[in-house]
Amino acid sequence: MNGTLAQQKVYAGYAKAAQYMGKDYQLFRPTNALSPINAPVRTLPAAFSQDANFSKPNEYGNSVWDALVDGNQTQVGDYLVGPSTFFIAGMQHLLPILCVECNRIINVLRPTQPNGVGAVGYGGDVTTTETLMLQGWPASILQGTKGEKNPAGLPGDERLPWWIILLPAWPGVTINTSDVITDDLGRRYIVSSPELTDFGWRIVASMQGA
Repeated sequence: MNGTLAQQKVYAGYAKAAQYMGKDYQLFRPTNALSPINAPVRTLPAAFSQDANFSKPNEYGNSVWDALVDGNQTQVGDYLVGPSTFFIAGMQHLLPILCVECNRIINVLRPTQPNGVGAVGYGGDVTTTETLMLQGWPASILQGTKGEKNPAGLPGDERLPWWIILLPAWPGVTINTSDVITDDLGRRYIVSSPELTDFGWRIVASMQGA
């Protein structure tokens, strides 16, 4: 038995376990940066856990799960949509399938500043000149460990919170510092530190003040 056959058998075992333990999820495979959740590819049973024995509950501040699902039918970057929404972040050889639970729908935009000379008008970011790069992507947005002092410095100002955003990578789209992320709650975030990992984007962002 070689490694490829062993992996296929492991995934077949996951599929059999999911039939008994899981719930039905629709599998989506993004094909468009501006419409990632379109027509489902198929429906698969899937179960998600924090340990192999299904004995440990999830905790605050964690969106990463192991998945029991037929890995022969899935690939990294797929979405599983059912009672919750997950994206597949990692399918490492002979290891559990790593998924991220999504709690928000986000857009990623790039600010555009005037590049002329002389009287070019206001040079800061305005929403009417932002370029849409990603639209409608389920993602994980969880609170970070610190906050930023509001630059207005008023006596009643609270610190602006930092957030950790996990998102699948999309070919041809690179997220940069100072890019803007908006979510389905109408909140705006400014990207501070984008990191492209083997599991997709891990982004530190600050919430934009009102």
